[in-house]
Amino acid sequence: MYKINKSSNSIQQLKRMSFSSLGFRERDHLQEWIAKQPDVLGEDLLIIQKEFSGFEDTQERLDLLALDKNGALVIIENKLDDSGKDVTWQAMKYASYCSGLTKGNITKIFQDYLDSHEQGANAQERLVDFMDGVDYEEMQLNKGISQRIILIAAKFRKEVTSTVLWLMNYKVRMQCFRATPYAMGEELFLNVEQIIPTQDAEEYMIGMADKAQDETDSHTELKNRHIVRKQFWSQLLSKMNASASSLFSNISPMTGHYIGAGSGISRVRFVFVVSKSYGRAELYIDRASEENKFIFDRLFGLKSQIEKDFGGQLTWERLDGKRACRIKASFDGNVFDDEQWPMMIETMTDSMVRLESALKPHLVDFNEKLKAR
Repeated sequence: MYKINKSSNSIQQLKRMSFSSLGFRERDHLQEWIAKQPDVLGEDLLIIQKEFSGFEDTQERLDLLALDKNGALVIIENKLDDSGKDVTWQAMKYASYCSGLTKGNITKIFQDYLDSHEQGANAQERLVDFMDGVDYEEMQLNKGISQRIILIAAKFRKEVTSTVLWLMNYKVRMQCFRATPYAMGEELFLNVEQIIPTQDAEEYMIGMADKAQDETDSHTELKNRHIVRKQFWSQLLSKMNASASSLFSNISPMTGHYIGAGSGISRVRFVFVVSKSYGRAELYIDRASEENKFIFDRLFGLKSQIEKDFGGQLTWERLDGKRACRIKASFDGNVFDDEQWPMMIETMTDSMVRLESALKPHLVDFNEKLKAR
C-alpha cells in the first residue's frame, strides 16, 4: 500500500506491520473496530452481540453476531496475524448453534447488547430502522439455512482457504477478509479486503456454487431413482415370470424407466414403462417409419377383435409425424412410492399377459408378411 503525495506527485510505500508487533489484541482491538464500523466489511451489517455465548450445553463464544439486510444472521470470527487451522470448523459450529434462533431470541440477544452499550435503546425499534421500516410483526429473521460466516485475519492458512472454497460449492455462505495494519511514522492504517470470494468474482462464484449444488443434487436424485426402479423391476419380473407368460424370462432388472422384451419381430417389443404419474404395458413399434405405420394400421384394422381378446379398451397411438407407434394399457401410479408397488405390479403384469395373448397371433402373421415384402 502506498501514500500519495500530491505536492511532489509521488507515492510513498507504507510499511506493512503485524498486529502483535503493534501491541494490538483480537478482542480489545480488531473486534472493537469491526463492531464500531461494520461497513468495513463492504455492506450494511447490524451488530447485535459481542462475545455471544448463549448456546446450550457449551461455553463457547463467537466473536461478533450480526444481521444483514436480508435478515440473515452473520457469524463473524476474528483472528489476528494467523487464522489458525480450525477457524472454519469453529465458525461452522457457531452457525449451527445459531440456526435455531427465533426472531424472539434474536430480539432479546440484541436488547441485551443494547442494555450493555446503549442504555434506553429499544431492540425492536432498531431492527425496524435497520430493515428500512419493515413492520416488526412482518419481519423475517434467520430463515431456514440462511446463516452466513465471515472470517477475518491477516493471514489465512491453506487448510482454511481450501475448506472455505469447498464449502462454498455446497452453498455454505462464507467470506474471508484479510485485515492488514500499515504504518508510516507514527500514523497507523488498516486495510480490509475481501479475498474469498474476490468481490469482482463473487456473483460468478455464487452462480458456480449453485450450479455445482444443482448438479450434485441431480446426480444424487438420479442415483436414488436408479436404485428404486431396479428394485421395482426386480419385483415385477419375479411376478411376471411366475405368470403364464415366458415373455420376460430372460430379462434382468434395469435402472431405467422402461424394460422390454422381443415380440418375434425385430424392433417391435413388449414394454413396461413407469414414471411418477403412470405405469403401463405396451407394444412399441420402432422399425423404419414406413414399416411402423404398416404394422400399426394392420393391427388397428383388427382393433375390435384385439380389444375383445384383451378384455378391455386399449390406447392406440399412431404418432403421426413421429417414427414409432404404440398400443398401450396405461393407469395412474407412482413408481417412487413403494406403497403403490403391489397394485402397480399386479396391474402391469396382468395387462402385459393379456396384451401378449391378444397381439401375439397377429404379430406372427405380420412377421411372415414383412418377410415377403
